[in-house]
Amino acid sequence: MKRSIPLKLFLITFGLFLATTDAGQPIEVHALAMFKEAIFDDPLLVLSSWNVLDSDPCNWVGVSCSGNQVTKLNISGSSIKGFIARELFQLSALQELILHGNKLIGSIPKEIGSLKNLKILDLGMNQISGPIPHEIGNLVNIVKINLQSNGLTGQLPSELGNLKYLQELRLDRNKLRGSVPGGNSSSIVSNTQGMFASNVTRLGFCRSNSLKVADFSYNFLIGSIPKCLGYLPRTSFQGNCLPIKDIKQRTSEQCGSPPQAQTRNTGEMKRHPTTDESNQQTSTSKPVWLLALEVSTGVTVGLLFLVAIFTTIHRCKNKPSIIIPWKKSRSDRDHMAMYTDPNVLKDVMRYNRHELEVACEDFSNIIGSSSDSLVYKGTMKGGPEIAVISLCIKEEHWTGYLELYYQKEVADLARLNHENTGKLLGYCIESTPFTRMLVFEYASNGTLYEHLHYEEGCQLSWTRRMKIVIGIAKGLKYLHTEIEPPFTISELNSSAVYLTEDFSPKLVDFESWKSILTRSENNSRCISNEGAICVLPSSLEGRQLDIQGNIYAFGVLLLEIISGRPPLCKDKGCLVDWAKDYLERPEEMASVVDPALKHFRDEDLKVICEVVSICIHLRPRDQVSMQDLCAILESKIDTSVSSELKASSLAWAELALSS
Repeated sequence: MKRSIPLKLFLITFGLFLATTDAGQPIEVHALAMFKEAIFDDPLLVLSSWNVLDSDPCNWVGVSCSGNQVTKLNISGSSIKGFIARELFQLSALQELILHGNKLIGSIPKEIGSLKNLKILDLGMNQISGPIPHEIGNLVNIVKINLQSNGLTGQLPSELGNLKYLQELRLDRNKLRGSVPGGNSSSIVSNTQGMFASNVTRLGFCRSNSLKVADFSYNFLIGSIPKCLGYLPRTSFQGNCLPIKDIKQRTSEQCGSPPQAQTRNTGEMKRHPTTDESNQQTSTSKPVWLLALEVSTGVTVGLLFLVAIFTTIHRCKNKPSIIIPWKKSRSDRDHMAMYTDPNVLKDVMRYNRHELEVACEDFSNIIGSSSDSLVYKGTMKGGPEIAVISLCIKEEHWTGYLELYYQKEVADLARLNHENTGKLLGYCIESTPFTRMLVFEYASNGTLYEHLHYEEGCQLSWTRRMKIVIGIAKGLKYLHTEIEPPFTISELNSSAVYLTEDFSPKLVDFESWKSILTRSENNSRCISNEGAICVLPSSLEGRQLDIQGNIYAFGVLLLEIISGRPPLCKDKGCLVDWAKDYLERPEEMASVVDPALKHFRDEDLKVICEVVSICIHLRPRDQVSMQDLCAILESKIDTSVSSELKASSLAWAELALSS
């Protein structure tokens, strides 16, 4: 029976290899493509050259090869935000994995243990959470591990002692607990099961003869420092919960009471025999006829398994390969909890579905819809009017990645607090029925897009438009320069500007809600006032990923406000291209103004055109910020009543509309 096990493992491996080869995409391209898929924000566009249709990834940014195999992946200091896809660890020849200084979240997949050739692992300075997987002890050739400055929790895996070539280990500034594993079975017990459970006495740092540099500082470690690590600087253990007086430690309030699980586990191991011992006792007491029966049964099962493998391969060859990357398997649902962060939403109001259902009249008051979401209007009991955005997605398509990304987006929106930004009141998460919602403060006058392109007559006077322009500029200045980290609107246009009862603008990033599903692939479609489909150019779509993209879009939005024309329509052309001719000839600037406006101020128009020119001609090396543009607009545009009275005798009619 035991001899048949290697045969089964070989058949399983062989079958998986054939199935992978049959899919058509090289395994290394697939692994890197899945890594890119798990990255939902790439502000510096470092992964833009990664073309998954290319069969040779060796020319991709950050990828180094030896022969045809990927040996190094270095995407450090690039501010990428996302998860570490488990498929990345299919790069069997990888020797260096350097993702230092990004914004990676989620946990370290246990599949990391399959990288037998890895020598350098650097995931430092990210936002990774969860425990260090025990499978890290399978990195038999590792020389350097850097996991510093993350949010790692749990105990130090004693399997780190298996790494006989490990020279540098940096685990400082995390949330690790438990003791530093030295190697004595009486003081340290491995939490792993199976292949590691019977090797407890062989694990721990005292087995490592090559370790030269190690930093365990600023965690929550307890116990004592193993004598075999006495050569390390004392500062390598500061900021913990160790009973050592000569180096700085955390306060007792920060440390709390030490866990008692280790003592109980040790006692249990003393009471129960190991798996190997019980197997040995059983095998010595078996009669010969029983052993013969086991052997024959094993052979039969092995043959049936072999037939099943080849039948599966044959079926795969006769059917087209269909890959549904968003489909969630049962195993993915089982691992969903590993991607959630219970602390990220602790300061955000959580509503239950029932109270939102009552407020929104049984979710019958629909004020907006798309293929991705529904928007309801409601009124909380004794509270404000609300807009509830509900994501349209089935539970089986919802993954752990999307769950944590949703939570991060909610937390990001909740920190915004300015008179010209939409206020997120809270969120709703429920499993029955499956619900993911955002709750915003309602803006009663709808979107700026609706007033510019749908409303009959001119409800937006020149003065009112100038007030809206300055309000938008103030909101963007706040988002870009007054909060840390800065916040950018995913798709800044007139549909992202909501108007209150007194027509004060509020910027609302509803497009970030879409990006939960599309992984930051912007949906750039809009509808013109005549029903024509408008598509933003790809160059603008790429610019929306950063602050300069918002500034460019702000210039386009200014043109839309003063002209009343949509940014781009197939039947009307590109707004920017149309306006450029007039912007370069001051005497013809008035031709840009919305014909529905009977009055405007020439001085204001010159200022607007000046700011538009700065925005649409912005170069990467230019140091223009929304703070600069806002200062220009506020200092040169007069929105007072007296200024309009002086400008035209028609101002009385305009003021009547504005009141």
